[in-house]
Amino acid sequence: MWNIIEKAITEKSGQSFNIKQRTIVNGGCINQAFLLTGERQRYFLKLNNDNGLAMFDAEYTGLQEILATETISAPQPLCSGIADSHAFLVMSYIDTTNGPQNHIQLGEQLAAMHRKHVDYFGWQQDNTIGSTLQSNPRKESWIDFWREQRLGFQLALAAQNGFGGALQTEGERLMACFGGLFDSYTPQPSLLHGDLWSGNYCFDNEGAPVIFDPACYYGDREADIAMTELFGGFNNEFYRAYQNIYPLESGYQTRKTLYNLYHIFNHLNLFGAGYLSQAEQMTRQLLAELGQ
Repeated sequence: MWNIIEKAITEKSGQSFNIKQRTIVNGGCINQAFLLTGERQRYFLKLNNDNGLAMFDAEYTGLQEILATETISAPQPLCSGIADSHAFLVMSYIDTTNGPQNHIQLGEQLAAMHRKHVDYFGWQQDNTIGSTLQSNPRKESWIDFWREQRLGFQLALAAQNGFGGALQTEGERLMACFGGLFDSYTPQPSLLHGDLWSGNYCFDNEGAPVIFDPACYYGDREADIAMTELFGGFNNEFYRAYQNIYPLESGYQTRKTLYNLYHIFNHLNLFGAGYLSQAEQMTRQLLAELGQ
């Protein structure tokens, strides 16, 4: 396996690469991760079983799309493939050892990335949110996209996983009426990171922000900002800087619950019933906001 990965790195980089040291990198819950050190080069490697190749190929594309905006740093993907029944993804290694942290720059650069718009919602390919399929067919309507490909997809998956009852009844009611949250707000299709929690950004040794592990698509930028609030880890400097560049519109404080419900549904489907009461509470909160 390691010889195949060395060969792939050599071919893609144009420089001979031989692994001198493999260092396990902790922190991921889906993939194995390593720092590969050669004579002069260092790379970050992700490994999974061979059916993870589509996930890695989508991550490769997402990183390329982020870098193409020339707004915020991300690891440079180098190659992906199959090596001895393992899927792999190789990218540049970002050294984050005890550097400064420029949260203002993070807010400004994320806002600049969100200003990259297209004329559709969705993505060029499906990807994953955690280990769950994230379906991204192109749509003209954001409401239809969110209903069918985000909440509806997760709600159906929850039913398959045995979470029925009030969650399904109230979830269906919400899907029928949440369009009311957009009566005075028309989202633009912005490039989204898609999984923007505190574990998916860092700062390099010069303090510049770096985002990674994307689940990219084009959608309402509020979905990215909402997730930054779901699990914490973003400070006030970040939010002030973002608002100075690209202010959020009225109604965000309600809509963020709609967007974070998607991630709570996903956690329910991935990790089980510990997230059920939170999913039900958020659904009822939204129904109450909508007068239902």
